[in-house]
Amino acid sequence: MKGNSTMKRRNLTVAVCLALAGALTLSACGGGAAGTGAGGVGPIGADHPRADSDFWNSYIKYFPDKAKELGINLLNPTNSQNKVENLVANAQSLQSQGAKAIVMAPQDTGAIASTLDRLEKANIPVVTVDTRPDKGKTYMVVRADNKAYGEKACKFLGDKLGGKGKVVEFQGALSSVNGRDRSEAFAACMKQNYPGITVFEEPTDWEGAKASAALQTRLNQHPDINGIYMQAGGVFLAPTLQVLKQKNLLVPPTDPKHVFIVSNDGIPSELEAIRKGEIDATVSQPADLYAQWALFYAKAAVEGKTFQPGKTDHDSTIVDVGGGRLEDQLPAPLITKENVDDKAFWGNQI
Repeated sequence: MKGNSTMKRRNLTVAVCLALAGALTLSACGGGAAGTGAGGVGPIGADHPRADSDFWNSYIKYFPDKAKELGINLLNPTNSQNKVENLVANAQSLQSQGAKAIVMAPQDTGAIASTLDRLEKANIPVVTVDTRPDKGKTYMVVRADNKAYGEKACKFLGDKLGGKGKVVEFQGALSSVNGRDRSEAFAACMKQNYPGITVFEEPTDWEGAKASAALQTRLNQHPDINGIYMQAGGVFLAPTLQVLKQKNLLVPPTDPKHVFIVSNDGIPSELEAIRKGEIDATVSQPADLYAQWALFYAKAAVEGKTFQPGKTDHDSTIVDVGGGRLEDQLPAPLITKENVDDKAFWGNQI
């Protein structure tokens, strides 16, 4: 998150020229007033994936300001409401409006290939944020290392439980690369490092109601459950705390009945829950940086710039994930009671 603070102190016009030093081939970069009007670069289209998650709503709020800072002419964004058929239709609409590049976050990463193929044929580069499509060409993927999410959650819970106990895992949709990465990494880490912990894997499709029902069932069957891994705090936090409260298990970490919880997102409500001792940790997804760098790359695509794998100047690494597809893996730190008040975390800034 240090890179986040550094970027905020920089003049963003200069940052656009210097960003990704050593990893970016830049054409000459000049000054100019930032704005989202007809004078900006673009037009650039964007489809937001959903509006029922605190994380995504935070990301959406960052979007217009980041576009203005970067001097982007941004079309009115669409929202696919977590439905791939909506995303397909929205992409067609943005294309018909003249979008020169499109930013999207497909939640079903296996069902978007035909849309990516169509946009490639129309010479409209696509930047995906948070998720990496299973197939199809992308100009750049902006996301954190989601396998690291699962590994960090595993190690935190494994150490807190002393390598023994029972853990409920709310898996994200396995049709999403994020759900698969987090689930596979969590399972592999548990098997290798904490074989004394029993893990109950609960598929949820990123739906809080499914997580709540699964937790109710597991607690009825195994009242000695002492750990929970939530792959998305934005949709799982409130229903999880509600179930634990009903079961009289929402108690401080010093209480023997405390259920240790680690989450993923880094939203303000998670940070407040850590302060209260209701949950114990979260891995912060950088909503602000997701918006900033997704738009940065969309602008770069329109301007014809190219990238290569390597370290960046914003504490991330561009990696080739296969077939020449590039992914900028942004930092995602673990937040606990020891560092929860750090102002560098985006969840403390909104």
